[in-house]
Amino acid sequence: MSKTKTVYVCQNCGGKSPKWIGKCPYCNEWNTYVEEIEQIQHPKHQTHTQSKIQKATPQLISQITSSEDVRVDMLNNEFNRVLGGGLVSGSLVLIGGEPGIGKSTLILQIALNQHKLKTLYVSGEESAQQIKLRADRISQNSSNCYILSETLLENILLQVEEMNPDLVVIDSIQTIFSDKIESSPGSVSQVRECTSIIQRYAKETNTAFIIIGHINKEGNIAGPKALEHIVDTVLQFEGDTNYLYRILRSAKNRFGSTSEIGIFEMQNTGLREVLNPSELLLSHSDEQLSGVAISSTIEGIRPFLIEVQSLVSTAAYGIPQRSSTGFDLRRLSMLLAVLEKRAGFRLSTKDVFLNIAGGIKVDDPAIDMAVICAVLSSNHDLFIPRTVCFSGEVGLTGEIRPVTRIEQRIGEAQKLGFEEIYISKYNRKGIDFSKYEIKIHFIGKVDELFRRLFGK
Repeated sequence: MSKTKTVYVCQNCGGKSPKWIGKCPYCNEWNTYVEEIEQIQHPKHQTHTQSKIQKATPQLISQITSSEDVRVDMLNNEFNRVLGGGLVSGSLVLIGGEPGIGKSTLILQIALNQHKLKTLYVSGEESAQQIKLRADRISQNSSNCYILSETLLENILLQVEEMNPDLVVIDSIQTIFSDKIESSPGSVSQVRECTSIIQRYAKETNTAFIIIGHINKEGNIAGPKALEHIVDTVLQFEGDTNYLYRILRSAKNRFGSTSEIGIFEMQNTGLREVLNPSELLLSHSDEQLSGVAISSTIEGIRPFLIEVQSLVSTAAYGIPQRSSTGFDLRRLSMLLAVLEKRAGFRLSTKDVFLNIAGGIKVDDPAIDMAVICAVLSSNHDLFIPRTVCFSGEVGLTGEIRPVTRIEQRIGEAQKLGFEEIYISKYNRKGIDFSKYEIKIHFIGKVDELFRRLFGK
């Protein structure tokens, strides 16, 4: 028989303690320890899954044959881009996001698209009838997609072994439990053990798994941090529910780059791929409004243009406010301090509000120049022509620093019909700018930018 004992497990990092303690010594979080029953399996009482594991033997590295990973086309360009060219057979992909953001819709849509692959969609949250209603709503039905509503891991793997599918979707890992552990579904022990068993099965049978995970209030994937170490790829599906656009980011990828993003638009019939995000993220208003600047930015290997909006007004209550949506608030404060100290603009007594149009978040430092131009435009109530865009990083000394891959940024601006672009003068080295039809302005300082742009 197996033996059981009671331990206290941290719900944040998975640390164990024989007694309850207020503060976790591993992750320094308070009130995260929960009592769980830990079951110790006797060696001769192994489960069906454990008995199939073959013993590994050491090999010389020169004797190991290497081959390129066989990737499966998911028939979705944006999803393939984030994965690094397609789904690798035998890999384990974890996707997380806020409730209602569209994780299940995206993965079900991808599963239904696979007409050549046998797909098993396992749901622990919805019944088969509910999934069928969603499939009818997104107007996609596949003859190769099977639905299973089950939460017991042993039963799921038994069905997988009988079906032998090419792709298995688990929605979600927090609802799956194993009868080997006497703790509730979603606990640290259950999530860690279930993911480990799935990972071993995926590697042994060369079956690809996509796992959907919940997130906690901090925005991280719920469960132990070891969960992200077990899987091969970690994807974050993010966006504002008030906007139509969703962004799929790669936080970890053993088979590709982690700097890629995929952009989707939420519609009544599901998620549509956005192949040219620049046209959607720019407003097409012909009015000459102050406080608006266009920046040429890059996410991964994809250049696109985004609109930066700013509003500067006198502080009504004496204490100036700083608010930012889609842009780092601390970086905004730094840029305002640079304008105050290096360029002589008095903004310390004014409210400053900043917004990145489209509800997306941007981390590219090349957006700095567009941010300060939008702030100065709103402060002096001077409009910036809609045919002008910016791409440059602002340093603490007030200089305009060069940015990477400037040729792609200029090419994207020219393709969308922009007539002028402001970049750092330090980007001149080794680049032939004569091939561009767009007019290029080379700027070295913040005050020089203001004079060249507004003629003051």
